[in-house]
Amino acid sequence: MKQVSSNVIQFRGSHYDFGRFQGSELVNSPILTARRRQLKKRAKHHYIVDEEKIRPIIQHFNPGIWEELLGLADALEISTKEALREFGGYYFEYGKSGCSILTGNQFMIRNYDNDPITYEGRYVLYAPTDGGYATIGPSMQITGRTDGLNEKGLAIGYNFINRLRSDDGFICNMIARLVLEVCATVDEAIEMLKEIPHRHSFSYSLVDATGKTLVVEASSSEVVTRIGTVCTNHFEKLTKENRYRMDDSLRRYEAMATQQAEIGNVYDAFRILNDTDKGVFSKNYGAWAGTIHTAAYLPEHMQAWIAFGSDRLPLIFDFKKWLAGTSVNAKQIKGELESTNGFINE
Repeated sequence: MKQVSSNVIQFRGSHYDFGRFQGSELVNSPILTARRRQLKKRAKHHYIVDEEKIRPIIQHFNPGIWEELLGLADALEISTKEALREFGGYYFEYGKSGCSILTGNQFMIRNYDNDPITYEGRYVLYAPTDGGYATIGPSMQITGRTDGLNEKGLAIGYNFINRLRSDDGFICNMIARLVLEVCATVDEAIEMLKEIPHRHSFSYSLVDATGKTLVVEASSSEVVTRIGTVCTNHFEKLTKENRYRMDDSLRRYEAMATQQAEIGNVYDAFRILNDTDKGVFSKNYGAWAGTIHTAAYLPEHMQAWIAFGSDRLPLIFDFKKWLAGTSVNAKQIKGELESTNGFINE
């Protein structure tokens, strides 16, 4: 068993100041070293970071993110081009992963599956003062989010489908961040997901404070929606984008679908994804498909739950109280995984 922990990060202020704050925290952190090592391994792709091309695209969807990148660059004493390459969420290769999502009219439960060596161990609560909604959720590539909830009660999570036929565009974690900061409802999120350029094929599950929930299937060439409360790693509409091997994705899908009738409350739904005997939680860490966290988002109650490892009670964050000005007392979220690798923050 590997002991793991995620740092709880809280910030209220402008995007630029948030960028500088994060940069100052990263200067002496192993996260930056690990991320640069990962970038070096992907150097064969030779991405051309065109600042003049990417800046207006980011500013169109959320100008605050650009300011955050500038703050990171200044704090880390790197160029804007370097900040874009490392934290911009545009281009970058995404390793194959698992992931399972179950939604209802009052919740989203999400298993984030990957190799722990890619996981930053940063759980972020951020309230911008220069535009954009406050958000809560785990970070990915510092500026992006693996999943999350915003102050309007919109929750989002995503599942990897394919990285073939990729094109210029944003990757999943930055797309999640943009949606959370800009959109208040499922309908608004759909509009953004149809407009934003997608680099890879992903499914995006959404639920909002009205109880509306659906799935957006997005590739670099097409974006469609479908009604559904269960989502794994295959498309139901854009089937040409699916990978050749879908056995495990279909198995997890069926496990969630058949147990939905047993759900009496949100905790029951959480147990379906977090308990090892329910058939959804994965320990396949060596294949980039082990469950790192199980997260739950409750739009009506404005709560965010998270647990690292299987068969665990979640740590519950009262986001409503935090929005009202009460800081979270927790400094770290601890757990354990049946993996040889820990998080890159260690």
